[in-house]
Order: sequence, then structure tokens, then C-alpha cells
Amino acid sequence: MRAAVLYGTAGSMLLTALVGAPASGQPAWPDPAGSAEMRGTAVAAGRAAAAGIRFGKCAKEDDAPGTLRCGTVTVPLDYAHPDGRQIKLTVSRVKATGKDAKNSKRKVPRQGAFVYNPGGPGASSMRFPLVGALPKWKRIAGAYDLVGYAPRGVDRSAPLSCQDPKRFLKAPSQAPTFPSESYKKERIAEAKAYARGCAQRSGSALRHYTSLNNARDLDVLRAALGEPKLTFMGASYGTYFGALYATLFPSHVRRMVFDSAVDPDPDLIWYRSNLDQSVAFERRWADFRTWVAKHDDVYGLGATPEDVLHSYEKVRAQLAASPAGGKVGPAQLQGAFLDAGYYDDYWPQRALALSAYLKGDPKPLIEQAGPAPKAAAAEENSNAVYTAVECNDAPWPTDWRTWDRDNTRLARVAPFETWDNVWMNLPCAYWPVPRQKPLDVRTLPGALPPTLILAAERDAATPYEGAWELQRRLSGSVLVTEKDAGTHGIGGGPNQCVNGYLEAYVLVGRLPVGSAGCAPHAEPKPVAPGDRSKSAEKSEKSSSSESSRGSEDSTGSQRTADSKTTRQAP
Repeated sequence: MRAAVLYGTAGSMLLTALVGAPASGQPAWPDPAGSAEMRGTAVAAGRAAAAGIRFGKCAKEDDAPGTLRCGTVTVPLDYAHPDGRQIKLTVSRVKATGKDAKNSKRKVPRQGAFVYNPGGPGASSMRFPLVGALPKWKRIAGAYDLVGYAPRGVDRSAPLSCQDPKRFLKAPSQAPTFPSESYKKERIAEAKAYARGCAQRSGSALRHYTSLNNARDLDVLRAALGEPKLTFMGASYGTYFGALYATLFPSHVRRMVFDSAVDPDPDLIWYRSNLDQSVAFERRWADFRTWVAKHDDVYGLGATPEDVLHSYEKVRAQLAASPAGGKVGPAQLQGAFLDAGYYDDYWPQRALALSAYLKGDPKPLIEQAGPAPKAAAAEENSNAVYTAVECNDAPWPTDWRTWDRDNTRLARVAPFETWDNVWMNLPCAYWPVPRQKPLDVRTLPGALPPTLILAAERDAATPYEGAWELQRRLSGSVLVTEKDAGTHGIGGGPNQCVNGYLEAYVLVGRLPVGSAGCAPHAEPKPVAPGDRSKSAEKSEKSSSSESSRGSEDSTGSQRTADSKTTRQAP
């Protein structure tokens, strides 16, 4: 299996033994060049090109600095019927500054629109264009209009909902590492009810929230922006429908960046990719504990990864008996530390919260892991889109015994994330609308311009071998690896080597000859107890916002962008 290279013999043998294949015989929705959906996309793109996008003031929550401009683009709900029901996608833009980042008096030519998607499914990039003010993005912002958007179903773009947001955030709650049979039955009932709620709240529209339609929407957005060819950067799940776009519309591609690539192998979408992801998070969870143990003099959580795990499990047991502040139980604890699997910038504050709790101060943990009622509606919407897209995209096992067998085995070697992944995706076992057959992503030599793939070697949300698979399938693509690092989403981040390759490609189309590697970015510095400074808190917040680029994760994000409730894709 694909986890073998990174995750060792035990994980590889186990995944190979998980033979529960997704249910077959589901209706396939192929997308050959002459299909009704492709013809419908051409019709919609023609209309969008003629109409353009009327940019004006944004909603206050999208435009805190007052520099964004927003508009909408109209797309068909069903591309097979382009004259049927239409939906509007919200779009944001900051126009190219035309300035050189090092010499403000020097003008640079505009190169068009640079469209970004942060992943999910269920994440928005409406605030992404604001990154142009950051030093790492100024050169790109000088040459490109930075464009973000809310994909179909997200935020104000024909929003999806599967349940009352007030019921979505349940806290405190349990999250047993090895669930009992009675607990499993409770979660099965919840998954069935959630799937029914998606159908009841969305009706016949539910089946049209898919990755293929996200790719088609992207082509209509390209046309509405007046761009004959697309310049696009997708992160996490954004790499998957970006790869679908490259397969369906290779002649419409100018430049494409795939940051933290989803493995596009149709056999993995999406059930098996979640199994791989659970193994990858176990490795990243060990990386975090190793770092904490290295700084035992600061946190006092243990001098070995095993000791740190004991401290974590001690907190988990105490929260199960008495939730912190009546808000934080084991599930909230696990969600907070899952974020640390995405971004190592979280490591100092998460370790500090654990240390403080064991010393009698629960406030840092409550602040970091407690539910945010004001975000309930947005998180419920994001989760609904994530579920609809992944359930619609591909066949899933419909027999609970398959899920139970595969994940019971997997949890023996990867307990940290396995069952959380199950509960996140289990509605797909009881999904009430037809599933698609995933498109076989691949391009012929010369059909697609050279593209850039960025990947961190120890990424948990999108395991590294997926980047190799994407490179194999997209002819002419080049892979740049951040070695011995695991941050999810590395473009525009702290690694200057990675950013150099990104800028060279986006600004002048230059790629390295063959694959290239970058040394890892520096590990985070520990934060001492009592030093919960504004700078430390700012570091965590900026890490999240920069990494998700206005989102995520998920799939995310399969968590801020893309935790599993704001999930980055697998």
C-alpha cells in the first residue's frame, strides 16, 4: 500500500490486509470530451465570459481591511442541463499592484488572475487575496490579481446544511480510542441521521455537489475573469479537483501549483485514502511527542515520546470523568491535538496547555480546545460540504462490518486518528443519492503545460506518496519536496527554499530539472509556562491563517482549511 514508504513495515502489512473494498456496482458518471457535462461547461463558460464579474464592496466579515472587492459568477447546478437551475458562487479579488517587491518605483507587467483554493472540501478562499500584503506574497501580488472564492455549497455560494448548527457542536463529548459495541451503535445511528438530514435539507440538489462539478466551476470562473488560460494554486483537496481540471481541460491551463497533493488514484478515493491518512497521522503524532520530550525541561510532560503519551492519556482520562470548564472532554482534546498534526506551529501552545492542565490550570486548554458557538454555523456548513462531496464522489462500503473490521485492525497500530476518521466519514455508508465513479486522472505527454507539485515528506493529511502518484499521472509535472517536515500546505510558508521554487514557477514559468528537495524549515521554539505572550498567541493564529490561506481543511479542514470538523481532505 501507499503508506509503506513512510510508515514502516507494520503499517504497510496492516493496510495490505485491509481488503474491504468499496461497494461496487454504483452508477458511474463518466466525463468524456463529448459528454453532456462537458458541453454544458462550454455553454456556461461562454455565458460567464460575456457577463464577466461585477466587483464591488464585500460583506463586512470578508473585508475587514477594506481592500477586497467581491462579486459573483453564475454556474449551472447540473452541467448536463446548463439551462436549468443556476447557482451563484461568491468571488473576491485584489488587483495586481504592478510593483516590484524590492523596488516600489519599478513597475512589473500584469500576468492575469491567480486563483487559489485551500482545500476541504468545504473551505473558502474569500480572504486569500489579502495575503498580497505579506512579504512572502508581494512579488506574486505585484504581477497577479489575487482571486479567492467560495466553492459551491460553501458560505454564501448556494450553501449546504445537514443539521441544525446548534446541534452540530456537541461539547463536552467522548472519543474512545477503542470504542465499545454500544458506542459504535450510537455513532452508526448518528451517521444515518446525518445522511438523512443532508437529503432532507438539500433535496435533489445534493447529488450535484461533487469534485467534478468543482472542476467545472473552476473553468467557468476562469472564463468570467476574462482569462483564456488558468493560473491556479490548490492546496490539499484543492489539488484533487485541480488534477481533475488538468485532466478535463488541459488546453485551458497556463500554470498550476499542487500544494500537499491528494493521491488521485481512483481506487483510493475516498475510503482507502482515509485509511492511509490515519496511519500518517500516527506518525505525525509521534513527531509531536518527540518534540515535546526534547523540551521536557520546559513542559515537564516526559523525557520520552512514551512518557508524553502517558501525560496526554492522563489528561484524557481526567477529562472523561470531569470535562474542563464543562466544555472540554476527550473529543475536544483530541480535536485540538489533531491540529498539531497539520501545523507544527501549534506545538508550543498545545504542549503548554497540556502542561498547565496537569499543574492545575485548565484555562489554556479550555481556550484552545473549547467549542466556539459563534463559529457553529460556518463549521456545520463546512462539514456538510465535506460530507456531500466525498460521499458523492465515489463508492463507499455500505456494510458496517467492513468499516468495523478494517478500522479495528488499523487502530491497533494507529489509534490516534483512526476512529475519529471513521465517525467523520461514516454517513457515506448510508448516503441517499447515487455515487460517482472517480475520474482516472492522467494527461498525455505534451497535452498539459508543465506543472509544480509541492509536498512535505511527513505530511499527515495528504501522505507524501500521493505527490509521487500525482507526478506520475500528470505528464511534465515536477515535484519539490520539503524533506523531513510535516506541515500541511507549504507554499508561501516559512521555508524560503520552497517559496523560491514557487515564485520562479508562478512568475516566470521556471521549474527545476527533475525533482528537487529543500531542507526542512526550523522547528518551533518552545513556549515556557507563564510566557503566554501576545507574540506566542499571534504566532499560532498567523500559522493557521497563512497555512489555510483564508479557509480551510478536513478534508480541512481535512481541517482549518482543512480538525475534522473544519477538515482538510484526506
